[in-house]
Amino acid sequence: MTERLRVAMIGYGFMGSAHSVGWRQAPAMFDLPARPEMAVVVGRDGAAVAAAAEKWGWAGSATDWREVIARDDIDIVDVVTPGDSHAEIAIAALEAGKHVLCEKPLANSVAEAEAMADAARRAHAQGVRAMVGFTYRRVPAVTFLRDLVAEGVVGTVQQVRASYRQDWLVDPQMPLAWRLQKEHAGSGALGDIGAHAIDLAQFVTGLSLESVSGTMETIVKERPLQGSGSGLSGTAMEGTGAVTVDDLAIFTGRFSNGALGSFEATRFATGRKNALAIEVSGDKGALAFDLEDLNSLQFYDRTAPADRQGFRKILVTEAAHPYVGAWWPAGHMLGYEHGFVHQAKDLVEAIVAGTDPHPSFDEGLAVQRVLDAVERSSDNGSAWTATGR
Repeated sequence: MTERLRVAMIGYGFMGSAHSVGWRQAPAMFDLPARPEMAVVVGRDGAAVAAAAEKWGWAGSATDWREVIARDDIDIVDVVTPGDSHAEIAIAALEAGKHVLCEKPLANSVAEAEAMADAARRAHAQGVRAMVGFTYRRVPAVTFLRDLVAEGVVGTVQQVRASYRQDWLVDPQMPLAWRLQKEHAGSGALGDIGAHAIDLAQFVTGLSLESVSGTMETIVKERPLQGSGSGLSGTAMEGTGAVTVDDLAIFTGRFSNGALGSFEATRFATGRKNALAIEVSGDKGALAFDLEDLNSLQFYDRTAPADRQGFRKILVTEAAHPYVGAWWPAGHMLGYEHGFVHQAKDLVEAIVAGTDPHPSFDEGLAVQRVLDAVERSSDNGSAWTATGR
């Protein structure tokens, strides 16, 4: 492993820590064709980003992402900032000839996502690659579920149920943060976590959502400004501010083969901490996954004799399962952070091989169009709305 790919990460919040684990662990656990080097992390607060670099293992830190992108020694730009800056940073990086990994959702609007996808297509002609960070695709059980559906074990997909449920906003005293402000986040539960459910449904089935009917709601409409971490600056402020995004989105979708799907994205599911779940039902069987039990699948084989039918658990920890062979012996569980390691591995391998990494910016744009259609449907009394593809 002689080739080096020097990485610049723009942003250093929660996702920054997760991506840092991915870049740090991927070359240690997988035999990669090139070694990713954690060159520089970028943020607006010089002292804070320097501390993050020291903590997470980045060689240096900077406060101007434009200067970093212009550097000749940077090969990959990893964008983990709030959604309102994704388009500007990613497009500039692609035009500078840098490979790009951008966190989900791809952008805050369809127009921004279209511009990013266009930039990725232009860069592709020059050998530059772009990928969206829908990391849950790379949980071994999810990848295995996709493989089983593709093999036909559930037969023809007839129905999909997908949800992402959290409860961190149930307390009305939780301070207003950037994720609750439309100008920074684009949308609330729908875009932040619903995007994962949408991508997962399309990924594991190989089908696309063509129309939706949905309803969105903001349950707590104002939140305190006072407190550590409120707003974008983290400074204490008095009073309250308006929540300008959704807390809850529920919608139905019709897939390209005619199957129906039901979707829920909420931060008000009391007791659910990080429950991303999907169930795919077909004429031969069904498969189900829940992130709160991320090392297993539930499988129902309808073709089995009647006296042996019933959902059974598949523990996805064998070396033959996707990604698992690089890790621990069977039954020694993986966790949330491993998806980010697998993401870094897959991107590095695609760059060196000159192949297209997935999900592409076009796939990210497809999710953005579904998000937009759900919002338009909710604004129009839950009318069925085409996703625009």
